[in-house]
Amino acid sequence: MAKRFSPNAQFGGLFHGQESAGISSQGDLSWMKSRDWTPKLIGGSLFAAEALRMDSYLIQVNGHDDHGDHAMLDVHLKTNGNSIPLGKAKGRKPRWAVRASEMSKKTFNPVRAIVDSMKVEPNPKKAMISLSLGDPTVFGNLPTNSEVTRAVKEVLDSGRCNGYAPSVGYQSCREAVAAFYTCPEAPLEAQDVILTSGCSQAIELALAVLANPGQNILVPRPGFSLYKTLALSMGIEVKLYNLLPEKAWEIDLKHLESLVDEKTACLIVNNPSNPCGSVFSKRHLQKILAVASRQCVPILADEIYGDMVFDDCKFEPIATLSTNVPILSCGGLAKRWLVPGWRMGWILIHDRRDIFGNEIRDGLVRLSQRILGPCTLVQGALERILHRTPPEFYHNTLSILKSNADLCYTALSAIPGLRPVRPAGAMYLMVEIEMEHFPEFENDVEFTERLISEQSVFCLPATCFEYPNFFRVVITVPEEMILEACSRIQEFCEMHYQGAEGAQDLECDK
Repeated sequence: MAKRFSPNAQFGGLFHGQESAGISSQGDLSWMKSRDWTPKLIGGSLFAAEALRMDSYLIQVNGHDDHGDHAMLDVHLKTNGNSIPLGKAKGRKPRWAVRASEMSKKTFNPVRAIVDSMKVEPNPKKAMISLSLGDPTVFGNLPTNSEVTRAVKEVLDSGRCNGYAPSVGYQSCREAVAAFYTCPEAPLEAQDVILTSGCSQAIELALAVLANPGQNILVPRPGFSLYKTLALSMGIEVKLYNLLPEKAWEIDLKHLESLVDEKTACLIVNNPSNPCGSVFSKRHLQKILAVASRQCVPILADEIYGDMVFDDCKFEPIATLSTNVPILSCGGLAKRWLVPGWRMGWILIHDRRDIFGNEIRDGLVRLSQRILGPCTLVQGALERILHRTPPEFYHNTLSILKSNADLCYTALSAIPGLRPVRPAGAMYLMVEIEMEHFPEFENDVEFTERLISEQSVFCLPATCFEYPNFFRVVITVPEEMILEACSRIQEFCEMHYQGAEGAQDLECDK
């Protein structure tokens, strides 16, 4: 079918600069040469009429759409009796240009980057002992409680939790979490709980709701690497505040406060700590809150290791000490209940002075709708897991961790050149390497690489946590493996250690 044709009317302004111009079948295309216009894509083809040279033409549209109008996908231009598909006319040739997003390019996990770059093979004569992975299930010596698994099995068999749940979690499950954590100092209701896919997603949602691209957050050094990974992917700047090993990893409060500026969106407080195994005292937490209150900075509290503290310590949820600082507390089942793969976490919203108001709560709800909540099977079992897990399960787990921590600390303290920092909770212990006594190694990464190749013991270099010349030990492994690993570390250090006199001689030889 040929017809009188209005390019802008039919093609939504294909010919910019020739608005609503009706062009007859004997028209003149000279206006194309004299005006600026931008060709557009139609059904994936570029209409490149400015590249054509002709005296007469006919634009033909074939086919119909569902409404009886001319289809836009089969367009030909006839000139001198020849039909030329517009997609074959001269102009820009379509090319594949699929690129990774800027967000993906900004996403960087320092642990993976460092570990993946360690091209080293363990000693084939010695079985590998890995003290690097913070997964308490790896060796099978720390199973979850039978009440926990029984609760999930019953939900699975019932078939009542196979569908979608609300994105923030089932109401009954939110009520169960609120009831478990509420206390007079920090009361909670179901509306104050957002269920998430693990504590990692809880942290992600909390960061996303509090900070915009271009703002900054305050993160502990050494600290869990995920904070930086998430923040940088969102275009959020990370400012690192120091922890002090000589003070059992307390925060350097003066340094912390000096980092705050008008673009600071939140302060992350990780207690008990990964990677340090430290637990803040009530007095120290009050000092942290005083800084946040003076600077009007909300707190993101990573408390996934909450209550995983040894006998001589007490865990104080930071929200129970706050009278005015708004807090998003992130937690989950992963560590205390020893089921990290079940991916059940939560955000507890503490807002005594209504500083967050509805805006932060509504923002969390909207953000949770991106993945429609955590596993419904685990949600269905959550009330029973929280309220029926026997106290002796928690006690036994902590007893094993405390025993391993003491064994490891005592053994490593006796090794020349190493200075472990005694942990008070969580699942980790940090060890300083006195690098001046190991001059053949440039840094903690080289030290731990050689430890793998010579002794088949893998400890994570603390460069992964922005804290060079330390390494982290995971204390969830069986006792006999802890003792064997410490023995090998001692053998390694004795092989490479140089005393002050030897180190001085080496320096003079340079």
